[in-house]
Amino acid sequence: MVMPSAQALAPIRNPRLTGLACLRCDLGLPVATHEGGCPRCARDGHASNLRLVYAPDEGSQATRIALPFPEALSLGEGGTPLVEVPELAAAVGVGRLSLKLEWCNPTGSHKDRMSAQLLARAQDCGARLVVAASSGNGGLSVAAYAARAGLAAEVAATDDLPPSYRRAISAHGAGIMSVGDSLERWRHLAIRVAEGAFAATNYHLPAVGTDPFGVEGYKTVAAEIAASAMPDLVVVPCSRGDLLSGLSFGFAEIGRGMPRLVAAEPFPRLSRVMVGEDYRGDFAGETAQFSIAGSTVTWQAVQALRGSSGCAVPVGDDAARAAGARLAAIGFHAELSAAAALAALVELAQDGSLAGRHAVLVLTGSGFRDLTEMADEEVGLRDAGGAASRPQSERNQQQAKWPDQRDNG
Repeated sequence: MVMPSAQALAPIRNPRLTGLACLRCDLGLPVATHEGGCPRCARDGHASNLRLVYAPDEGSQATRIALPFPEALSLGEGGTPLVEVPELAAAVGVGRLSLKLEWCNPTGSHKDRMSAQLLARAQDCGARLVVAASSGNGGLSVAAYAARAGLAAEVAATDDLPPSYRRAISAHGAGIMSVGDSLERWRHLAIRVAEGAFAATNYHLPAVGTDPFGVEGYKTVAAEIAASAMPDLVVVPCSRGDLLSGLSFGFAEIGRGMPRLVAAEPFPRLSRVMVGEDYRGDFAGETAQFSIAGSTVTWQAVQALRGSSGCAVPVGDDAARAAGARLAAIGFHAELSAAAALAALVELAQDGSLAGRHAVLVLTGSGFRDLTEMADEEVGLRDAGGAASRPQSERNQQQAKWPDQRDNG
């Protein structure tokens, strides 16, 4: 791990920020670091994340949203294209379809919006080291924004982290701690936090989601969508619901109606909870959609769906691949996990109920970085000894079997 040469000045915290509140029991808490989410719900055995509370600003514009650090150090995140695809809308059976291209963010995924606020919070707390557990996108984003802020960073990842991510993370000066499985990553983060590091990802079990200061960054996606036109539904690839929750906060704050939020998931998790199962259960499954894998459900994801009359749609790998091919055929190369959003919309539109409706798909990452489908034998790669390497897709599917190994999608 390379130590940064100079630490940037900490950004100014929003003076309207007055505290935090539990998403489940509404317990009010002061502005501080609350590891593990709501302490009262944790004692009751119900893990729940927190939300930030701001004093009213009567003079704000309709599409303005509050952020904890409005002037956070930036790499140019946000302002991603919202592209109309009328030909795909007609084929799917919706009145209007827009694609939010989050791969246009600086490090190639939606994670940059969260990282900008997380690193500002780390500076605000006086942290010198930022740690993250990641399968790729989140770790790369944290490494880049830590470099921008002049902070040291360390990413805990499983041994199967693709070499391209290792090179990119290391290029920003971040250290990489390779471990055997997901739980080891979280244990490593817990040790680092006890030593004074700032955690940029969830490391608790039961999972609660990412630090609420970071989740706030995703409100900007809602603001950008609403600035064009308020859609009827927004479909989001989902693991632990950070993006889903941030969208919910953003649309609620804008106050022009709440679109129906739809979570695309690789196997039944949230969909089981929405029909009555306990969100604290284990929902293991196997998938090649590594960015949205994981076996737990968070309260923040459940609340976002319930608060928007939304739903979760399980999308198998074959359906996600088919959706990815449809997107690529019209010029959009989405990673498998992002393409799941289109597959979920196709499933929902089959009964004709979305005719005339406006849907937005949040495409979280580019297919150029989705190594799941790039098996070595498919591109003729060989290892140094001339023998065929084990397929990347096989390695990633094995990696996806570990519980809660993924970024907080």
